[in-house]
Amino acid sequence: MATTEKRGVKDDRFPSTGEQTVWADVSPLLTSACNDLQDGELIHGENFSLFAAMSALEIMDPKMDSGIESCGYRSVEEAIENGAAPIPLSSDRTVDVQCTIDVMDHLLACEATWHKGHSLAQTIFSCIYLLKLERTSSHALLHSYCRIIRATCNAVISVVSDARTHEEEDLFTMAHGLPLKGEGDEKCLSMLNAVEETISRQLRACKAPSSKKKVLEDIEPLQTNLDLEEGFCKALLCRIRFRKHFYHVLMCMRKPQGRGLDLARKHIAACLSELSCIHKSLGFLRSNACGSSQDDIEDGTTASGCQAVGFDASLNSRLLAPTPPRSIRILSWKKALEYYEKLLQDLDIICSFSLDPLLEGVLRFVVQFQRSQPDLVARAHLQLLLVQDGKLYGRDPFYDVISRAIGDQEVQKNKFVGHLGQLVINLLKILCTNAAWQRRKLGKILQDWSVTSVQVELACKIECEEKSNTSADENACLKLSKALLIWTEEQTYWIAYRFLMLGFELELYSPNEYCMVYWFMYIILIKLLEKAQLRIAGSIDTSEAQVCLYELFVDKDADLSHLSAKRKGKKKRELSKDASRDAPMPPSILLLQCYIFLSEGLAMMLAALCNEHKVFQRPGIFNTEQERFIQHFELLQKARILDHISYVLFEEWTFRSCFSTVVKYNYFGDVQRISKELKNSFAGDPDRLAEVRQIEQVAVHNRIALNVINHAGGHDPSLNVSFEFSHHPCFAVAVVKRS
Repeated sequence: MATTEKRGVKDDRFPSTGEQTVWADVSPLLTSACNDLQDGELIHGENFSLFAAMSALEIMDPKMDSGIESCGYRSVEEAIENGAAPIPLSSDRTVDVQCTIDVMDHLLACEATWHKGHSLAQTIFSCIYLLKLERTSSHALLHSYCRIIRATCNAVISVVSDARTHEEEDLFTMAHGLPLKGEGDEKCLSMLNAVEETISRQLRACKAPSSKKKVLEDIEPLQTNLDLEEGFCKALLCRIRFRKHFYHVLMCMRKPQGRGLDLARKHIAACLSELSCIHKSLGFLRSNACGSSQDDIEDGTTASGCQAVGFDASLNSRLLAPTPPRSIRILSWKKALEYYEKLLQDLDIICSFSLDPLLEGVLRFVVQFQRSQPDLVARAHLQLLLVQDGKLYGRDPFYDVISRAIGDQEVQKNKFVGHLGQLVINLLKILCTNAAWQRRKLGKILQDWSVTSVQVELACKIECEEKSNTSADENACLKLSKALLIWTEEQTYWIAYRFLMLGFELELYSPNEYCMVYWFMYIILIKLLEKAQLRIAGSIDTSEAQVCLYELFVDKDADLSHLSAKRKGKKKRELSKDASRDAPMPPSILLLQCYIFLSEGLAMMLAALCNEHKVFQRPGIFNTEQERFIQHFELLQKARILDHISYVLFEEWTFRSCFSTVVKYNYFGDVQRISKELKNSFAGDPDRLAEVRQIEQVAVHNRIALNVINHAGGHDPSLNVSFEFSHHPCFAVAVVKRS
């Protein structure tokens, strides 16, 4: 470990040498860390996380740490010659059927592992039958199943490639020269239907007790043990039908303008039903399998617990140079079923979307959808649904989407609308990426929105100077330009707010940084509220009621350092209540008020804990609080969306914070009061209603904790305060305990 003066950093604890470097032995530290860490854990510094580090290496993670197994065959031919992939799978027909089901199950597990980001070569195409598909032509069941597996892989690769989300998992679309496409794959459904019909006839024959023996003479059974025939038929049919319906889901969701979504939902329901049947087949298959045990179910890749024949995970690593030489672990059969159930539920949510033409509704849907942490395939489908041929849902030009958001079709004439349309497209695509990529890209696109906002504002000023005291038509044109400016600024603040929220979801903030984050979030939300209210009003000149609303939150003539002093007691609060009765606020505005009160209340509460109870005052080992402030908000400050917001301002604000102020202004009580009204407004919207209940619970618990801390006074050493995210992923709840 070197302590160096490079980059202008000097450690005075170590004397300088000729090379300006001093070495210290860290072996005891590493040994101690190794003894304490469990598998999958990281050494987590105050300002370091796996998401924040660009070159982090997690030892033994197959996606990050390459390794190779030395065993395995050297070629496909060698594997076949040694009987690794026999056709038929066994000379015993009962065992042949069982082994075929095992191959189906293992392929399902391999496919789920591939969806999770591993390469095709070491998952699905570890199957020797897929590498030499022509060999299976004499085995109709296995041949048709392998065909539809390959066709499904092509459909998934097409979706992910078109959405360009494969860069998250750079191995996902790489074929490595594998036989991914073959002649006759387009007939995979007809082949599978023929096999399904044959097995269905055999199942019907099994269920005809009076003529069972006679029918079985006409229809050749799958295997020799007639007592097991029905169970094997059912196990095969549910697997075949799942593959068929899943392929239909992928095809229907690719139809332009969302025309196939209703049909896709029907196939999704059928898939989920077949998954349930697949799971039910577990008992039958395990009871009739040889050499399996119940202990295999958590790790085994087949329902029977037996190892599937015809697979060699290391085969392609030897054959294909581009394939990473690593040893991966295939998901268990149980985990694979859980993955597909989650994937289908996510796809069903996408298909149930009403294709809202309003951008606000689209953004809300995408953010809500991302809370369930969908995987790559589902997010790729969502992106392709939203953006098709440069249009929303492939039907609405984005200049028209912007016009609807502003409320005037004449806005389309503005020269900036085309550029803003492209920014909206980029924003939607970014929101469909995973949380880590999303946050990083939002920080970059924020500057594009900010620059465009400045350009629109400059154009408005020039237009205003040129068209003062002119005709009414020209003044109307100026009014539209100002409306476009307000909308652009509103989207910029929304992106900044989303950027900060993602930091909580990714666990990028430590507890002693929560205060500065909520403070910054509070300021952004105030600006977002201001722009949203101006847009809804449809005029730059607001009514008296709207002015009262602004005064409750922002004193535009005052310096932002006095944000906490803007409340002037009960008189102004009552004035605001009277004004809101005269001009009812839209539910979206009231919801923003709730988030403002939550952010301000949490920031004040955390600052007061720091000042009066000395909680979260632990000094940084590697950097100062000011350096952490710069690191967290650097992208926001570079975008210049909030001028004059600095660490000095935050420090002055926190210095004045105390519990008497927090209790006096009753931030969390205001959230509870507004939440009651919002519950009625969102009675018909389950998602919004759940959101309101979440923030209400945060407010209730924090109000109780605040009262407990306040009554205890500032000199109670037995009082321990911590924060957890038990009711909302981004707004913390204080937990007060006595030691």
